[in-house]
Amino acid sequence: MNSASAPGAMQPASELETGTRSSSKGRVLAWASWDWGSAAFNAVMTTFVFTVYLTSNAFGGEDNASAVLGAALAVAGFAIALLAPVTGQRSDAGGRRKLWLGVNSAAVAILTALCFFVFPHPEFLLLGASLIALGNVFFEFAGVNYNAMLAQVSTPRNIGKVSGFGWGAGYLGGIVALLIVLQLFVQPAFDWFGASTQDSLNIRLVAVFSALWFFVFALPVLFVVPELPRSRQAARLGFLASYGLLLRRIKAIYATSPHTIYFLLASAVFRDGLAAVFTFGGIIAAGTFGFALSQVIFFAIFGNVVAAIGAVIGGFLDDKVGPKAVITGSLVGLLVAGTAILALGNGNYAFFGMEWAGSTTFWVFGLFLCLFVGPAQSSSRAYLARLAPHGESGELFGLYATTGRAVSFLAPALFTLCITLATPLVPAGQAQRWGIVGIMVVLLAGLLVLLPVKSPEKAPIAVVPAG
Repeated sequence: MNSASAPGAMQPASELETGTRSSSKGRVLAWASWDWGSAAFNAVMTTFVFTVYLTSNAFGGEDNASAVLGAALAVAGFAIALLAPVTGQRSDAGGRRKLWLGVNSAAVAILTALCFFVFPHPEFLLLGASLIALGNVFFEFAGVNYNAMLAQVSTPRNIGKVSGFGWGAGYLGGIVALLIVLQLFVQPAFDWFGASTQDSLNIRLVAVFSALWFFVFALPVLFVVPELPRSRQAARLGFLASYGLLLRRIKAIYATSPHTIYFLLASAVFRDGLAAVFTFGGIIAAGTFGFALSQVIFFAIFGNVVAAIGAVIGGFLDDKVGPKAVITGSLVGLLVAGTAILALGNGNYAFFGMEWAGSTTFWVFGLFLCLFVGPAQSSSRAYLARLAPHGESGELFGLYATTGRAVSFLAPALFTLCITLATPLVPAGQAQRWGIVGIMVVLLAGLLVLLPVKSPEKAPIAVVPAG
């Protein structure tokens, strides 16, 4: 907790400033290992493999299965938005940030492993959707504590670099995990019992692999990074009373450091646009540019490599020019690349006597999109960590999760709306491309809201009540 409780008290310090004066490579590697391992849940379970299996015809039809999964994830999103700030607050106060990172990570691993029992029959659909939804809840709770630990493994001089390294590790971990899954389970390179498609054994074993992958790579941070000291002023509050304290702190943050709140709002908007780039990128590649599934996966692998490189480069720039400049530059880059894809479409062109195909348009500018997503995500985390009051990072990153969830409907809704409006106005098969406009509107809105927000070094650290 911050020792000051009123605007007139002594100027508070951020958790980053009051933390370690040196950053151990071992601690950074151990911390980033969690990011590397978490990709098994993000990339394998919820994006490319298990949810695709769960929404297949084996579970009663794609439409029905997708609706059930969507409803389960919507409930999970509501739970995350409601609970994330308080769980972060309580782990901060009790000096149990690492403990709850471990508990929540273990819960994710267990729920992921239980997906092995989701057999390809309609009666198992609800089980599978529930496990994935619960996994998302505990994964977000773990992420709140993980992000809050950034201030414990970095210094004011290298926080951008460390955050970028973590994001880069996550992207690369996703690539490695996906390649292993493809070679061992989905398109096995050799015959073994895990390659059997009987009762979708190969896909169900992917869940076991993902659980072990995440669990193993989550362990280093639990052993290497020390626990957060318990605050001497920490009051023992009931769970419901924690919401009263949360509301008082939000008011105090707005009164003493309004730009912290402004950044939370701005980042919620542009982070929804960033998520949409990856969510709808493969859909646009297949629908608008005619990519086959193998080409989409191939692009996804290259896209993750480029995003990892962008995150690392952005981390270095973050420490040199500040996170706001990196985020602003990245959003501008995303808007330029998105405009190019929208304008050129899947047409063939000739530039200086050279042929330029529609697939080339997506490869070039699609990879540019990936390049700028990484730095924007990484610097957003580093930005907020710089503004977190001493001992309050967990609660603040909980609010970060909540605000993100609160507007997570924006990009999907505008993507769909733009396609709907374009359908009667363009030739058949050309409307999907205009969904890009919806994503760009969200990114532009986030950029415009961000521009008046002060850089972390110019914004005061919030003064929050201890109880």
